Amino acid sequence: MGHYSNSGPLSGIKILDFSSLLPGPFATLYLADMGATVLRVGSGTRPDPIETRTPFIPETEISALWAYLARGKQSINLNLKNPKAVRIVEQLIAEYDVVIEQFRPGVMGKLRLDYESLKKINPAVIYCSLTGYGQTGPLRKRAGHDINYLSLAGLPAYSGKKESGPSLTGMQIADIASGSLHSVIGILAAVIHRKETGEGQYIDLAMMDGVMAFNIASGVSCLVDGTEPVRERERLNGGTLYDFYETKDGEYMSLGALEPQFFKAFCEAIGRPDLISGGIAPKNIETVKAEVRAIFKSKTRDEWREIFRDFDACVEPVLGLSEALNSAQAKERQMVIDIELPEGGKVRQLANPIKFSHAPKEYTSIGVPSGTHTKEIIGGLSYSEEEYKRMEQEGVFS
Repeated sequence: MGHYSNSGPLSGIKILDFSSLLPGPFATLYLADMGATVLRVGSGTRPDPIETRTPFIPETEISALWAYLARGKQSINLNLKNPKAVRIVEQLIAEYDVVIEQFRPGVMGKLRLDYESLKKINPAVIYCSLTGYGQTGPLRKRAGHDINYLSLAGLPAYSGKKESGPSLTGMQIADIASGSLHSVIGILAAVIHRKETGEGQYIDLAMMDGVMAFNIASGVSCLVDGTEPVRERERLNGGTLYDFYETKDGEYMSLGALEPQFFKAFCEAIGRPDLISGGIAPKNIETVKAEVRAIFKSKTRDEWREIFRDFDACVEPVLGLSEALNSAQAKERQMVIDIELPEGGKVRQLANPIKFSHAPKEYTSIGVPSGTHTKEIIGGLSYSEEEYKRMEQEGVFS
């Protein structure tokens, strides 16, 4: 199954992970990749939906997504409604002194596993609650998904096209960029604080908050003078020549030539030096944009790719996912890795993008079925074989 004595820059940090689905597991994946020891607490009777999501790795019963998100982690099943399971968590918290949970506000308190309860056992515990809307506010107990957090944070109001309205993206911005990565930042900041002061602390992280902070330039302007950003009118949302352009074969090119030197190179590459003076945001934007669209439609994507190979113009093709994953750049950057399967063979997975010079990452194992390490972990808490069997019969692990 692989080993779990990680040796990356976070070696020595031990995390108890009560999260499920995507945001929390992706956060702890990054932490595990960087050397933290992560013990996931799951349920034997209510499996994480990710564990059964197709496709499965060929000739195995392991979901490809689960094998990725649970990479390098150990897994224990506990029925948290059982007092003996709560007692096990209380014992673990002496060693696993970083906690991440993803339940709705109040759930962990009812189980007596909230921050206030656990810090009585270990005052140095770092406890991160990752939710959609946070622990306070009128929306705190409301259900939500990525699309809802984005909507309430204002981003879709000025994203997409005037004619068609807001547009979806192919990945979960709120879940991952806001929830997962802000959790990692918050936890690591708290670890540094604890090293300096000995103090643990509580982290209240809302995915909607993180997305609201992503408004950046438009948000800052709106707060100062009340300016509402509008679809296809801003610098980066289609209001300039910065955009995607369809090619002759129905593919697309991306034009990001914001700076004068890059825009000049772009104009020279397409044989239109007369457009240089107008820059990326000419006064007659609609006319010029229509001309640029027509120019891009005159050649195939790969023909344009070849033309721009010799121009430093911030113009690149929109690659299909398979093309991107197998590109020369991805290979050179080692963004796809091979990990050994328990029964032999290998599976390809996305690599962690953070590269360290003195603490290289070690990918120890794919994600294993929920509860794989239950007996091993319980044995490490000095319970006897008889006690383990008794708890098993009492439903402590179900």
